[in-house]
Amino acid sequence: MSKTEHFVSERQAFILSELETKGRVIAQELAQTFSTSEDTIRRDLREMAARGECERVYGGALKTTGITTPLQTRLTEKTDRKALLAQKVVSLLSEGMVVFIDAGSTNLAVARQIPQDLRLTAITNTPIIAAELASKSGVDLIVIGGKVDANVGASIDATALRQLEQVRPDLCILGACGMTLEHGLAADIYEDAVFKRLACQASAKILAAITREKLGHKAAFNVCDLGDPLSLILEHQANPVFSDALIARGIEIHMAASASLQPVIPNS
Repeated sequence: MSKTEHFVSERQAFILSELETKGRVIAQELAQTFSTSEDTIRRDLREMAARGECERVYGGALKTTGITTPLQTRLTEKTDRKALLAQKVVSLLSEGMVVFIDAGSTNLAVARQIPQDLRLTAITNTPIIAAELASKSGVDLIVIGGKVDANVGASIDATALRQLEQVRPDLCILGACGMTLEHGLAADIYEDAVFKRLACQASAKILAAITREKLGHKAAFNVCDLGDPLSLILEHQANPVFSDALIARGIEIHMAASASLQPVIPNS
């Protein structure tokens, strides 16, 4: 890291700390604090906003507050549809793989559908997924520990991050709160997004199974751009406008089996 990059990182870390404690920052005050120009501070804020770390407003920025439905609630929602997505995910797994299974109710459905005799190494930071995998005779299970976030239902703290740095999975089965064509996959909670980004960076391939309501939903914090090494599994009833746009951009798409549901009609 160059000296200039070090100063940028130091400024942005301070700004993030101020946002966490005060909820907002003012560009003019930050410029005075760092004895730099407001243009430099505005550039910092633009970069931070692009990463989902703040919301830019006139004269400064606001803290972005992520809100996600607790995992225990999501476990009871859309179970049949998630099972179809999970079925497709499992069909893409192969003998001997090392797979990281991220937090999420769809990913729990994946764990449930892994055959008893499929031999692979599974890594997860989600206790409920770990409990499901522990019953699979062919699975060598590695559990990433730490404090469990109640909403995410998984360990995403500094302890979990340090453990994640030690693994190099063949595949990351990623959970996401939303996906847009402009910004890719995203999460509602900042710490969860940080953990997911590291899991993506550590893995040779990334696979995400997305329920159709998440297509076009802009969650607060960026996780993964659309492109290699990411591939997606979509519902058969997904908005065709969205799926066609993904295919046109060269994204590898797998379609889950059909269910007797009507397609979602895009908003006019």
